[in-house]
Amino acid sequence: MSFASTIHNTLSFFNIDDLPVTPWRNGGGETREIISTPEEASDFNWRASIATIAQDGPFSAFHGIDRSITLLTGEGVHLFSKNQVDHYLTTPAEPFAFSGDLTLSAELTGGTTTDFNIMTRRGTCRSVVSAKNNDFCAPLLMGGVLLILKGEWELQGEKLLTANQGVVWDNGQDVTLELLLHAKSKDCLLLWAAILPLY
Repeated sequence: MSFASTIHNTLSFFNIDDLPVTPWRNGGGETREIISTPEEASDFNWRASIATIAQDGPFSAFHGIDRSITLLTGEGVHLFSKNQVDHYLTTPAEPFAFSGDLTLSAELTGGTTTDFNIMTRRGTCRSVVSAKNNDFCAPLLMGGVLLILKGEWELQGEKLLTANQGVVWDNGQDVTLELLLHAKSKDCLLLWAAILPLY
């Protein structure tokens, strides 16, 4: 099997607009799930999704889970809990990490927001989320997500990705392959969520 075919057999491509929508039980928003692995397991190892927050309300606690949230669109949201967290998520593409054990409240600073969310099970794996605006190599590692926010990105010199499109992979272990991404204009921006083993 060639290097290129090995890469593409590892990846799944997605468009945010095509992801299934799950309304929140409290009516305060909705979630578009990108991946939850292992599939159909009651306890995920890691999960990636896009959330729409439409009104103020509580953030559900996820015990034993570490979380990262990144603002995509909207004016932002104030996340807070008594004597523990007081954070204004108002800068797009700037991740904020926190413990899922906390019961947070969320107050919109303006209208509806959309956010990129990563959850990892503590003791199993961890995540590092960062924004990129120039050419780079993304090691496939244990798993990960690339989400295009602005511009056009060329993947492996052949596939073109644009805003709201992305790539996701779940290897379960580190591999030695890398994804080569080329920013085709100066206004390019993407989010890279790397899922890493604990060692």
